[in-house]
Amino acid sequence: MKVLETGNHLVALAVRAAGVEVVPAYPITPQTQVVEKIADLIDQGKMDAEYIPVESEHSACAALIAASLTGVRAFSATSSHGLAYMHEMLHFAAGLRTPVVMVNVNRSLGPGWNIWCDHQDSISARDTGWMQVYVSSHQETVDTVIQAFRIAEDHDVMLPIMVNLDAFVISHTYMDAIVPEPEEVSEFLPRYRPLWALDTRLPVTHGSVVYPSEFSETRQSMQQSQTRAIGVIKEAATRFGELFGRHHGDMVDYYRLDDAEYVIVSMGSLAAETMISIDAMREKGIKVGLLRVRFFRPFPVAELQELCRGRKSILVIDRNYSYGLAGVLYTELKAALYGLSDTPVRNLIVGLGGRDVSNELIAEKAMESFEGKLGEITWGDTQITKAHVVTRELLERFQELYNKK
Repeated sequence: MKVLETGNHLVALAVRAAGVEVVPAYPITPQTQVVEKIADLIDQGKMDAEYIPVESEHSACAALIAASLTGVRAFSATSSHGLAYMHEMLHFAAGLRTPVVMVNVNRSLGPGWNIWCDHQDSISARDTGWMQVYVSSHQETVDTVIQAFRIAEDHDVMLPIMVNLDAFVISHTYMDAIVPEPEEVSEFLPRYRPLWALDTRLPVTHGSVVYPSEFSETRQSMQQSQTRAIGVIKEAATRFGELFGRHHGDMVDYYRLDDAEYVIVSMGSLAAETMISIDAMREKGIKVGLLRVRFFRPFPVAELQELCRGRKSILVIDRNYSYGLAGVLYTELKAALYGLSDTPVRNLIVGLGGRDVSNELIAEKAMESFEGKLGEITWGDTQITKAHVVTRELLERFQELYNKK
């Protein structure tokens, strides 16, 4: 069915279509609409699932893991500080090899307190063992949530996956999208078949002590599954396209890249805005294309190496920052290209805390980058206002009084 809905509500409808059986939930802006909609669907008899309202995000992730270990398909959603509160359990979910799916509505971390979008929350969970995918549209949100279960539950993978969508830009805006019915999805996504399940008749222990002599093997196994996931991701995207006629890329997606001399690399909704910038630059004769990273984990090293080869210049747009170094997508792309290319790569930091990023700004900074006018790392939308000056003067005055005291 084709519906006009918010991105958050489309997530809930996709979860229903995927045949999810257990949903532990705790509200947090701007994710709350996801679990509210799921609760409504269950209450109305439109979704056959167990809804577990818990007392915190930490408990939500713990219940998510426990549900999966009993052999059912489980889902949850969170955002920002909720994801940070889950951090301990994120490691448990990956270490116990639970193939759960969780939507994270990307929101900045405080202080200062802010409910708008950047990618700092999910990037901070980069090294937990979860797979991560970033979507750029409402339709891609629906289709990716469904594909995520097939990828995570593949017996060659068996790892959790985090589907990331930008706060408000996708989560709260209305767009039309096609949501398949559960009967249609079942051909693509059969009932979950666990490799193991907790059973009171055959008790086993999960997550017990592992001595140093065996611990590295557990971590190597997770890495091997991340590597195998690349093939599973590509197969899932291809099969979904065959059944439903929609393809959003697999590890990466790209736009007007075939003959491009210059490349802009980005993730999430900024990539959609970048397409408009590219069209405007193309009209001026600038051969530029977009390379959109969909899966941040596993990282698409081979795809980036192939698609960045032979370009004149590359600009990476990050909506995050690893303090003390640079934007994270930028540093990872640089690592992937190390020793293979002498193409200059520059980093543009924009959109932190939900600051609006126009296609005009992207085009302007991209041209400056391609012409060599930008430094290696540029904070592209910051400005010193009168308020900043006054605040600094007040802080300096306070420090003077404090020192005298």
